[in-house]
Amino acid sequence: MQPLERPGNSRLSQLPPREALSGDTGRPLTDASVVTRCVTMSDMTAARQFSARLDAGVVDRLERRGARSGLNKSRLAERYIDEGVRMDDHPGIVFRDGPTGRRAGLAAGPDVWEVIGGLRSSGLEAEEAIRATAEWSGLSVRQVRDAIGYYSEYPDEIDERIRMNEENADAAERRWREQSLTR
Repeated sequence: MQPLERPGNSRLSQLPPREALSGDTGRPLTDASVVTRCVTMSDMTAARQFSARLDAGVVDRLERRGARSGLNKSRLAERYIDEGVRMDDHPGIVFRDGPTGRRAGLAAGPDVWEVIGGLRSSGLEAEEAIRATAEWSGLSVRQVRDAIGYYSEYPDEIDERIRMNEENADAAERRWREQSLTR
């Protein structure tokens, strides 16, 4: 939780004066109640409410899928809406489940992080890197560009996947070396 006195805290500087937050009682709020309201207001900025009327069959399928996946229907609907918008914005990109969670991938191709990792490891730049990655991976230049387009909008997401893969590979190699030394 951020203290009230934190300099440059734009959320707090946009709040009305304490007297305006006092509500119907006409009494000023205590420091603790101001902090509580600040936290609540801050938390509300992370999510916004959205209401929609859905076909009963869609809601039933959401509930069944949610029961299988452990997500409530609101979270599941949010995921599907987010992924649907991302797929509309980036044709050729799909989302799939896997052992490390849900991730973006090329339709009938590898995950985006794999393409970007290959592109980086080519040691080449610009068009040369794109062509070499397409040739090496068996993808079309269009598919490599699709992955690059998605990465350009969601670099943190893809960089995190690449980092996790590198950490897992390093750990597996350490285990292999340790086993080789004990034989």
